[in-house]
Amino acid sequence: MVNSSKFEGVNIEGFPRGEPPIGFLVSMVEIFSSSGRFHIHGSRRWLPAGIPAHRTLLIVLWVLGFFLVFLLQRSFVTDGGARMYSWRCAPLRPVPKLRPTAFNLTDFGGVGDGTTLNTEAFERAVAQIARLGSQGGGQLNVQPGVWLTAPFNLTSHMTLFLAEGAVILGIQDEKHWPLMPHLPSYGVGREQKGPRYGSLVHGQRLKDVVITGHNGTIHGQGQSWWTKFKQKLLKHTRGPLVQLMQSRDIVISNITLRDSPFWTLHPYECKNVTISNVTILAPVSGAPNTDGIDPDSCEDMMIENCYISVGDDGIAIKSGWDQYGIKYGRPSTNILIRNVVVRSVVSAGVSIGSEMSGGVSNVTIENLRVWESRRGVRIKTAPGRGGYVRDISYRNLTFDNVRVGIVIKTDYNEHPDEGFDPKALPSIENISFIGIHGQGVRVPVRIHGSEEIPVKNISFQDMSVGITYKKKHIFQCSFVQGRAIGSIFPSPCENLDRYDEQGNLVKHSIAQNITDIDYDF
Repeated sequence: MVNSSKFEGVNIEGFPRGEPPIGFLVSMVEIFSSSGRFHIHGSRRWLPAGIPAHRTLLIVLWVLGFFLVFLLQRSFVTDGGARMYSWRCAPLRPVPKLRPTAFNLTDFGGVGDGTTLNTEAFERAVAQIARLGSQGGGQLNVQPGVWLTAPFNLTSHMTLFLAEGAVILGIQDEKHWPLMPHLPSYGVGREQKGPRYGSLVHGQRLKDVVITGHNGTIHGQGQSWWTKFKQKLLKHTRGPLVQLMQSRDIVISNITLRDSPFWTLHPYECKNVTISNVTILAPVSGAPNTDGIDPDSCEDMMIENCYISVGDDGIAIKSGWDQYGIKYGRPSTNILIRNVVVRSVVSAGVSIGSEMSGGVSNVTIENLRVWESRRGVRIKTAPGRGGYVRDISYRNLTFDNVRVGIVIKTDYNEHPDEGFDPKALPSIENISFIGIHGQGVRVPVRIHGSEEIPVKNISFQDMSVGITYKKKHIFQCSFVQGRAIGSIFPSPCENLDRYDEQGNLVKHSIAQNITDIDYDF
């Protein structure tokens, strides 16, 4: 379907609004039909006498050329240009292919009664699809019903399709969950040393995988895991709900993920990943570490049109932990997050870190709404992390009843073991905030740089946040260098240079190392 906005200011003939030039042939040109094909209606509005047929053809071609140039320019401005600005070096994303063969889970003995264990049915189905890889793979349809299962693996060139009313239900007994080696960029299990539990839906070294449906659900039954974790009854790190490792060309869309034992959706060292129209749910309290989406050492990723309400960070971008992440050296880069609504009562809507030792760069977060949460957006790191956080762009953020809107924290001292190097200092630079609004915010900005880890080249523009506490210092800074441009409310800290809307310097900062951090409110 053609986007009608691309034709604003142009009449049906392709000329600017008003009458076409006298003597011009005006043909009814239809760029796309309902089938998506390009064609032209041959009916003429009018044709002055005496114009030869070959000139008529030339005029028709001229009109078509005008349309094509116009569409190309508008497409670049309204689509490609914006994408280039918001996501530098954005990759071309192949459209997922339709699979030549489809199966139902019941074809492999699956029973969706909520009590029959379907692990073998999933495994048989995946094995059958793996045999079809050279022929384009296959689709596994999970029909309406509750399909209890232990963890299972996906394969390349596979589509896992969850119908409306379909629930893949994780078995609660951890004895059915296989153990896996710790992640190489973490060095140890995230919660316990040694191996970790695998994920309910898992894939490793795969290509061309789609998980989609008509809003079917993958349910982790995390309550038993959370209870055992709090009672310290688990011997190994809990597993994610869905984890894809060292894979590429991944699409996850139109499903619900809920009640994960640990992180919900964990792409690890993946490339070219699209996550769209996904709902992620867990209790906002009492569900420890149930992050929504954790891109970890990933490249070329888009997260859009998602709703996330969980018991930890909504989205947390990571790239390895201390000396292990530094050695592994796989950054997270080229990530676009847009049109997302998040609730995180105990943590933040979107975080970067704290495990960011491989580096995080070129991230755009736009059209984000964070409501009823402890923090809006956060960057967290510490001495020992190494790595960098740079070239991060936040645009059009809305905070609604959030305790602290923007947080940068450089003393998040949680380490895998005693082998980290305290002199491995991360860098934080080139961070921009444009269009920050909201209401009911207690502290709009808290940037806690340090003498060891100063925050460099940060900028604020177009900011107006309704506050709940009218204390003097609610835009808090420490060891920060940067700019406040134009109208900023509440008044920015004295660490920042002040510029007017035209970019003219109004006032130099008093001192960039002023410390004005108040954790009491």
